[in-house]
Amino acid sequence: MDAVFRALSDPIRREILGILRAGERTTGELADRFPVTRPAVSRHLRVLHEARLVERRKEGRNQIYSLVP
Repeated sequence: MDAVFRALSDPIRREILGILRAGERTTGELADRFPVTRPAVSRHLRVLHEARLVERRKEGRNQIYSLVP
């Protein structure tokens, strides 16, 4: 439960969840929407994944993220 609260405590992570409500996105597609580096977005996605709020799958060289149903 602490992991979920930690994940939701950051405004960028909450915005990522809002974007993913519209459908799955790659790390790059998400990174293009924020004024932070791609590695920073990857760290945010890792936190969301560890909290089991998002799923990821690999497609070629891309990581595809979506909300956990």
